[in-house]
Amino acid sequence: MPANDSSFARGSPRFTDPALAELARQSGALAAWSAAVAQGAQEAASGVTGDFSVALREPSGRVFLAVDRFAIHTLCYRVDGTQLQVAPRADALADSGSEIDPQAIFDYLYFHAIPSPRTIYKGIYRLPPGHCAVFEKGQLTVARYWAPGFDEPRAPSLAALQEEFRQLLRDAVATQLDGDGRPACFLSGGTDSSTVVGMAALASGQPVDSYSIGFDAQGYDEMEFARIAAKHFKSAHHVYYVTPDDLVRSVPAVAAHFDQPFGNSSALPAYYCASKAHEEGVHKLLAGDGGDELFGGNSRYAKQRVFGWYDHVPSVLKHAVLEPLLGTGAAARFALTRKAASYVEQARVPMPDRLQMYNLVLRLGAETVLTPALLAQIDTGVPLQLQREVWRASGPCGALNQELAFDWRFTLAESDLPKVVGATRMVGVEVGFPLLDDRLVAFSQRLPANYKLRGLQLRWFFKEALRGFLPDAILAKKKQGFGLPFGVWVNTHPALKALARDSLHSLAQRGVVRADFVQTLLTRRLQEHPAYFGEMVWILMMLEQWLAAKAPFFKVRS
Repeated sequence: MPANDSSFARGSPRFTDPALAELARQSGALAAWSAAVAQGAQEAASGVTGDFSVALREPSGRVFLAVDRFAIHTLCYRVDGTQLQVAPRADALADSGSEIDPQAIFDYLYFHAIPSPRTIYKGIYRLPPGHCAVFEKGQLTVARYWAPGFDEPRAPSLAALQEEFRQLLRDAVATQLDGDGRPACFLSGGTDSSTVVGMAALASGQPVDSYSIGFDAQGYDEMEFARIAAKHFKSAHHVYYVTPDDLVRSVPAVAAHFDQPFGNSSALPAYYCASKAHEEGVHKLLAGDGGDELFGGNSRYAKQRVFGWYDHVPSVLKHAVLEPLLGTGAAARFALTRKAASYVEQARVPMPDRLQMYNLVLRLGAETVLTPALLAQIDTGVPLQLQREVWRASGPCGALNQELAFDWRFTLAESDLPKVVGATRMVGVEVGFPLLDDRLVAFSQRLPANYKLRGLQLRWFFKEALRGFLPDAILAKKKQGFGLPFGVWVNTHPALKALARDSLHSLAQRGVVRADFVQTLLTRRLQEHPAYFGEMVWILMMLEQWLAAKAPFFKVRS
């Protein structure tokens, strides 16, 4: 929707100013936004919580834009001379003259999504999470109105924090409940989704519908834990087992639904989960995304803490003994020294660069994967430059909280939330993220870091606070989620293999990837390591499927 023609507001903004909150209740969110922006643009955005996006054209002609702290509601824009066009989706602003941005293709291969502010189209941008913008007299100014800030108390009362946390959880879930029907939730069987199911039952006082996805593939199916949670909280449990035939049918449609290439493979399971709920009359699903990133639940947090120990090794020992000894070819020949050498190699690399040492496209080598024509039009250092900027912007805090703030941007706002939002919108179902309630976010920012990661124990406080509420089996399980066994299936299912093969060969014909790389990937590497190289096949296949639907004539210029 062009902002120069009209204004719009989406989502559920909560105005912290009582007068604005009352105005929103009586006259709608757009009226409250208008009154807030009149008092100051950046101040208007910082005084609103909840999930939202807004494009407001003032009588003076000035245009104000803003998205929520996690960009749950996206906002894209395009400046044409003295005119500003705005829409929730990038493809809504594209026209016959819009060009595919080669740098965005590399960003996609690097992140498996295209992080803001770039989009797949040249000249079309997406407002980053926690940002607002003002367009006036032909000039656009983008500013950050919110940044994570951590302030840990020195001697907190554990009992008081646990009680406060449980109440905040219940309030956050209650805020998201749809009063028009029975509560319904995604249920993977993990800690977060199980917590949301349990709190929804507690807050609503009625049975909850829970929706789970299973896979008939060893090591990928988590249904045992989903059933434990459903039984514990007495939810009406609905299960769908995704098959390779499902992927063959749905991959083109799901790829084309997103406004730009999107490679998070969990989008397919989320789509089938939402489809099952929609068929049974569900209007809104609650999701458990955010718990790991707020409360220290990802295994990489413990892994990076181990690497951080290297910083405390005396400098003489590091530089005179360990690094020369473990950096030799002889060290790589023995299992023990090989592991030690790998540890030192990674520990020496500063954050956030260290996080990308096993990045697929970097590990394989951009010159091995991409055509010379595409390489000539991109800068392979741009994604890491963006990551470094976000890393530095987290402000003064400890190593763990800096990792969490980093993940709020790249894991949540740029990948996991678009995945769930895109999958649910495809079938006409709303989604709520109670664990990203602003009250819980604020609580996490003042929770001591050693409560999030106690030694190497992940999300210690979260689990201790919910001990007795969640089943012990779920508290003890390892995180899995809706992982897709694509690499396993693509090796054994002829139709899925054909879809992947044809997609990758077509992408090579466009001049994006090298034909010899595609051949090696499909005939050798995929068989050697299905899970690892299956991910590369997946992101390339989804890129081609999107291009086939949205830019069928695109080819890399020589």
